Amino acid sequence: MSDMLEIEDNRSELSDEMKKLQLRNSKETKQLMTYYNCAMLEIETKFRVLSQEFSLEQDYNPIETIKSRLKSMDSIIDKLQRKGLPLELDSIENNLKDVAGIRVICPFLSDIYRMASCLMEQDDIVLIEKKDYIKNPKKNGYRSLHLIVETPIFLQKEKRLMKVEVQFRTIAMDFWASLEHRMHYKKDIDDKIQEMLVAELRDCAEESANLDIRMETVKDYIEENTEKTQKYS
Repeated sequence: MSDMLEIEDNRSELSDEMKKLQLRNSKETKQLMTYYNCAMLEIETKFRVLSQEFSLEQDYNPIETIKSRLKSMDSIIDKLQRKGLPLELDSIENNLKDVAGIRVICPFLSDIYRMASCLMEQDDIVLIEKKDYIKNPKKNGYRSLHLIVETPIFLQKEKRLMKVEVQFRTIAMDFWASLEHRMHYKKDIDDKIQEMLVAELRDCAEESANLDIRMETVKDYIEENTEKTQKYS
């Protein structure tokens, strides 16, 4: 009986490996990833246009940096397996919302909501999901505004709707998240040390959030006094 179970397990493992191989190398997979890349470029272009418009009309740019990334096929396969989902193209499109990603880094908190609003006001953008980790931070202190949006890409013979994840962070939020990711402690670290690191990183996130609030206050004060000076000059 055990031999039969072992044979079935081996067949299952072989089947999974064949599915992975097909998913990595098929023409259809490459085509789908091209679609995601095009959608990502569409969203990135929208923000670059907004950035130039703000710079030209208001002499102020609410966007510091725009970053983009396309998930690797290995990461996609790992995520499908973690979720217990089939290793199929339809499974990617129907269940994964972060294959294509844009990160918009803003100087101030108010800029984040301003740029998110500018994106959502565009008539070809549909909001699928919103997670505000600024107003409701994660337990580890992570802060960011996440939007899953759907945007059309125009192909030779069809229009296709594709999902893109858009993350908005301040410079301070991005600094903390980047370092937290780099320093992510290994599994062989002692539990007490790991608890200490978790607490320390959470405190760093709080200090970073307080810095954002203070810098916003300074900005508002400068703007208010500049307006008064211009009014009475």
